[in-house]
Amino acid sequence: MLVTWIPAGIHEKPFPLEGRGQSRPFLLQLKARQRAEAPGRVAAGETLTSFMHNSILVTGGAGFIGSNFILQMVERDTGSIVNLDKLTYAGNLRNLESIASDRLYEFVHGDIGDRDLVHRLLKHHQPGAIVHFAAESHVDRSIRGPDDFIRTNIDGTFALLEETRAYWTALPDQERVRFRFVHVSTDEVYGSLGPDDAPFCESTPYAPNSPYAASKAASDHLVRAYYHTYGLPTLTTNCSNNYGRFQFPEKLIPLMILNARDGKPLPVYGDGQNVRDWLYVDDHCEAIATVLDRGLPGETYNIGGSNEQRNLEIVETICDIVDEMAPRLGASRRGLVTFVKDRPGHDRRYAMDARKIERELGWRPKETFETGIRKTVRWYLENEGWVRDVTSGSYRQWIAAHYSV
Repeated sequence: MLVTWIPAGIHEKPFPLEGRGQSRPFLLQLKARQRAEAPGRVAAGETLTSFMHNSILVTGGAGFIGSNFILQMVERDTGSIVNLDKLTYAGNLRNLESIASDRLYEFVHGDIGDRDLVHRLLKHHQPGAIVHFAAESHVDRSIRGPDDFIRTNIDGTFALLEETRAYWTALPDQERVRFRFVHVSTDEVYGSLGPDDAPFCESTPYAPNSPYAASKAASDHLVRAYYHTYGLPTLTTNCSNNYGRFQFPEKLIPLMILNARDGKPLPVYGDGQNVRDWLYVDDHCEAIATVLDRGLPGETYNIGGSNEQRNLEIVETICDIVDEMAPRLGASRRGLVTFVKDRPGHDRRYAMDARKIERELGWRPKETFETGIRKTVRWYLENEGWVRDVTSGSYRQWIAAHYSV
């Protein structure tokens, strides 16, 4: 297994985490300690090795949501980050090139299913928390090839949990109490809603309808079991559909932005009336940080944007914004909409009840769909280099296979 460290070096900035009985969230504790213990300054009787207990291990951090989360955490100067990513088709180190030389960030090329590698990382870095993004996440790909989804989302999560449990069990008492394992999941585990059904809440029974959703449901159950059986301090977040910068262009919003820009057909499944709750990725990352900071072990928190939109409405909104930002001669880009055969098991509606995280942890989204989608369209239009790098020939072949009329 190839392991790449970027950069090599010792993390020196502390990263304490909060236990149940403590009054201050760990991010506040962290800032207080950072002021008292400047980077590179070692107190009398202390060694640099002791500071290596103060890092976060992020899995899947080169992907869409994971890279946004890492950038947000580094920007806030909240401690050192170790990013473990397999770099499958949707992982892109260009997302993180702005921090590649930051001494508080390291990238490790590897698989969460490689238990020897995970064991070595945990032993070397002694993280105070793990934030688990690594997953295969596209429904269409899971329909055509479910094997990777079972291997990564179920087997990989199991391997990560086992190595984490062994590591956590051996920690000193105080560090064991402060440790956190945050598992990032999806609203798709809950199945489909009718037009008048109440939104999904944390107690909604699971009813996954695709191999992807079933694999994430299984991983959710494993994470829950490791809390109830072994006491591992896990937390699970289930989020609605994300959008924003760095999203791989197979997903609805970036695909429509780029096709609209280029005057290509805009493929919409079925009648376009499927409803999703849309969440701006920066808001999602804020929510994950909030759960890591103040969430209670064993709990699940639903994260949503309170932005239910039909797919066709999303596409038409994108057309209008692209017409405004990149005008062209001729008719509106709405005329590019092309309805294609619906995919199997296509859930009709998702909606999230996010009142628990607002009530208990004080989080709520900052962006409306109107503000978030404009930022997103502008980013894709202004970052042609990133788009060109990720939309290779194999990507174009895959799009042709999945969105043929």
